[in-house]
Amino acid sequence: MGVQDFAKLVRNVPDFPKPGIQFKDITPLLQHGPGLRAAIDDMVAATADLDWQVAVGIESRGFLFAAALAYATGRGVALVRKPGKLPADKVRLEYALEYGSDAIEIHADAVAPGQRVLIVDDVLATGGTARAASDLVTGIGGRVAGYVFLAELGFLNGRARLADATVRSLLVW
Repeated sequence: MGVQDFAKLVRNVPDFPKPGIQFKDITPLLQHGPGLRAAIDDMVAATADLDWQVAVGIESRGFLFAAALAYATGRGVALVRKPGKLPADKVRLEYALEYGSDAIEIHADAVAPGQRVLIVDDVLATGGTARAASDLVTGIGGRVAGYVFLAELGFLNGRARLADATVRSLLVW
């Protein structure tokens, strides 16, 4: 199964979470074993040349891909979560989204000083959340080795906000 095959498993949901937003719903892909396997295999291949030590998954769909990438490559995984979800000492960052504002947190010890991080999420839109995750990672001493996304909304030019490292997306709309 190739990229174009599993691309067909992503559905568009108009006007979610608010009018004018075209949401890319990956749940049909997650439900389709061969499609999910192809997506993970392609993400592993897309990041094979990047020198990373830990995958940082962005809540919540990014967790799925980060954990799978970490497992497939024998590396660790760390989590960037919404406020109030992490139990230990954490660092918080507020940022702007394409449809409002939000905040995310990471455990203060999630990444060792100097550790090279691959930031992982399902969709790159404006780049606000990935940029915030990058700032959290560097704020606790990590180094961003790259970013990987299942899909990218190219017309929003989110990768421009991620110029600090290589950006890989399997699908670009």
